Amino acid sequence: MNVYMRPTVTPEAEETLEDLADSLAIPESRYEQAERSYKSLGDWLNRPNSSIRQFDPQVHVQGSFGLGTVIPPISDEEHYDIDAVSEFRKLTKSQTTQQQLKHLLGEEMKLYAHAQNMNKPLEEHRRCWRLEYADGVQFHMDVTPGLLNAAEQRALLLSRGLNATFADTAVAITDIDHPAYRTLSSDWPRSNPRGYLKWFRSRMEVIFEERKRELIRKGVRAGTEPIPFYAVRTPLQSAIMILKRHRDIMFIARSDERPISIILTTLAAHAYNGEAKISDALFAILNGMDRFIARAPDGSYVVANPSDPTENFADKWRKHPERAAAFFEWLEQARRDFAQAAELSNKQLITENLAKSIGRGLADRVRKRSAARLGTPTVLTAGLVRSEAEARSSAVRIEGDRRNA
Repeated sequence: MNVYMRPTVTPEAEETLEDLADSLAIPESRYEQAERSYKSLGDWLNRPNSSIRQFDPQVHVQGSFGLGTVIPPISDEEHYDIDAVSEFRKLTKSQTTQQQLKHLLGEEMKLYAHAQNMNKPLEEHRRCWRLEYADGVQFHMDVTPGLLNAAEQRALLLSRGLNATFADTAVAITDIDHPAYRTLSSDWPRSNPRGYLKWFRSRMEVIFEERKRELIRKGVRAGTEPIPFYAVRTPLQSAIMILKRHRDIMFIARSDERPISIILTTLAAHAYNGEAKISDALFAILNGMDRFIARAPDGSYVVANPSDPTENFADKWRKHPERAAAFFEWLEQARRDFAQAAELSNKQLITENLAKSIGRGLADRVRKRSAARLGTPTVLTAGLVRSEAEARSSAVRIEGDRRNA
């Protein structure tokens, strides 16, 4: 493993990174929209005449909306992806098959889509059902059915000498490709999105509470109204958002091969040490994230799920070694790109330096935000990077695969 020195970050570069994070932050209304959507579905599943109400279905958000690391799509044609789990709290694996559970949820979601006047039909995917909202809304919601699995997960982890701290929120989920999908079996795929969210928040707990208290002092919420999680943004979240956009632009022509978000997010959270500034967090992550990639006895790479250490987020790297190479190649490129920008003291040069890495449209928004901060005229990057396609042509090509976080 190479050891990288943290570059000297100029005040101008620090402000540009702050403007970049602010430009990537989606409006709170998007988080509110997502929250309304999954709560509305949860209310529907528990309405008096619901066919599954007796099983106490509870809907929880997961993925980037739960983590607070959502970034806007590069193009208007792309959608925000809201990931959720519907936990059937009063149903067990001895009472249903994966296929039956998925059918139960699907039938109610079809009725929900009809009641909400959704024009697009419910889509079945490998693990989930997808609700496509109206085109103008620009998002879809993927809902995975699951059963509580805490006792079995805890027993499994303890039998292997692994950390069972987050086992209490474990769930068993459905998967069409699983061998026992159609049969009554105790063997189900496992997941723990609420455990992962708890672990992720623990990695930034101190700075999160400091930022939250700061918002309270500023009177962001009136009276005793609680401050929602998505209203507080930490340097860890900002750094992850910046790195996700860098990755997306680098793979704009090969999106199916980009390093998956859950690996990036997990390694970033491991490498984060409570830094209070975005630049400090960004370079702590870039310099240290590869230290948290382990090796199995057979030499394959392991990025363990902190909420379920038996799950390896990098499991596909064994069959596709080019994806491991892709991650490391991306990491080297990100280190170079941000180190070069960090040492500049002219904001226009900083933005121009980053434009190929983050996209012209975003670079122009950052430039406008920086100009507004200083009260100076804005000079856009039109002559530097004419389009995301040009960024594509000059980016380093690497390989990976997809998983959201």
